[in-house]
Order: sequence, then C-alpha cells, then structure tokens
Amino acid sequence: MTDKQPSLPETIDVDRPSAARIYDYVLGGSTNFKVDREFAERALARFPGARLVAMLNRSFLRRSVQFCLDQGIRQFLDIGSGIPTVGNVHEVARKITSDARVVYADNEPVAIAHSRQLLLDDPNTTAILADVREPRTLLDHPEVRELLDFDQPVAVLMVALLHFVPDSDDPAGIVAAYRDVMAPGSMLVLSHGTTDGVPEVAALAEQYKQSANPATMRGRDEIAALLTGFEIMPPGVVFTAAWRGDREHEDALPEQSGAYAAVGRR
Repeated sequence: MTDKQPSLPETIDVDRPSAARIYDYVLGGSTNFKVDREFAERALARFPGARLVAMLNRSFLRRSVQFCLDQGIRQFLDIGSGIPTVGNVHEVARKITSDARVVYADNEPVAIAHSRQLLLDDPNTTAILADVREPRTLLDHPEVRELLDFDQPVAVLMVALLHFVPDSDDPAGIVAAYRDVMAPGSMLVLSHGTTDGVPEVAALAEQYKQSANPATMRGRDEIAALLTGFEIMPPGVVFTAAWRGDREHEDALPEQSGAYAAVGRR
C-alpha cells in the first residue's frame, strides 16, 4: 500500500472561504476557519434553509451508497469528498460489508490532510489531492489505481460538486471522461444545486462568487443532461429529499432540497 503518512499543507488560503470548509461548518463540523464560519453565518442569515439543504444532501449520500452496495458494488470513488464528517462513504459501506474500497478525492488541501489522518489505519481507503476537472490525472493517480479496478463496477460519486464547475469548464465533458473508463454495471451518483423550488438558493450562488468556489445553479433538464450515456435509475432526477427518501427528514418537503439527485448506471 502506498504510504499515506499525512502532511499538513504548507500554505492554506485562510483569506477566502472554501466550499468544503463551509459545508463542514454548516453540518456541525470543526475543521473550518473564521473566514468560513463568517461566510456561512452570512449565508444562513440570507437563507436559513441552507442548513436543511446540506443535511438533505448528506442524507442522500448515505442512501445512494447503500443503494450501490445493494447492487453489488464494492468500490467507490468519491470526488469532491470534502471534510471528513460522520456518515462518510466508507463508514456507510462498512456497516454492510468489510471489503469495500474507497478513494476520496478533493482539491481542498485541508480536507485531504484531515482525511488522510483519519484513514491512516485503513488499508482499503485513502484520500488524494486532485481536481475533478483533470480526469486523467485523477484516474491515473497511483493510489487510485492501487485500490480501484476499473475493469469491475465502481461507484463514482459527484455529490454537491458539479455546481462548482462553470459551463466554461464543460461539466458534461468532464462527466463523460469518467463515464468512459467505468465498467458496465458501474454507477454515477450525482447531486447538484438548483434554484428550482427554492429561489433563495440564487442568493447563495451570488454569495459564493466571493469564495474560492463560485457556484453555477442549474435546472433539472441541464442536470439530467449530465447523465448522458447512463441509465437513470428510479426514481429519476428528483429533489434530494425525494430520492428513495427515508424517515430521517420526513418532515421536509422535497422542494426545500435546493438540489436535484440522481443515480445513473453505466
């Protein structure tokens, strides 16, 4: 196994809020800085429902991982994984099987440093610093190749990620690059921010322009188009709260989700 001894980033931008650290704070985590907390509090003041949006997205992540496991998938590539918080992919997977292999990838140095610290004693899980917009570099990373066999089904997770990829970076082309290396039976797990149902999300997108991760909200048809080449599994492209929902947030209306969710099969 490749040496996973963690090293803290030598330079961390503490002057600009980071999407990963903001999300960590909103979910109740502690791996964030003052600039992230201040950004999050301003966002919550403008849109108090933002915390529910984050919680519904996190709940979708857990349900989608369980779904992939039920389909027999035992290897996961979580891109844009963020800061380690309760309910990570490997934690959900290990409740069902001990042989799941998980690679976390993020372009946030703090997220990866903490992930690698957390995963030091886990030979079947690792975290790498990589950017979704560089598919070949990410997929050819030695730790990815060591843990994941792309000749077998793999679940690629892009949860709350692609709204941070502007149209100018061709998000559909990025997804297609990952799709093309996925074996038949693989799954793409996707959630994506939207103003559909919650117009206040537009205020969040505007505020994110001041962060290191400007956001582009998209509508249902635009998000569905990102799954070209995949068979979209039931119930289709729906709000996160409506995707095989459970009782965890049963009082939430689907349209409060602020994001669509879908799982596509290769």
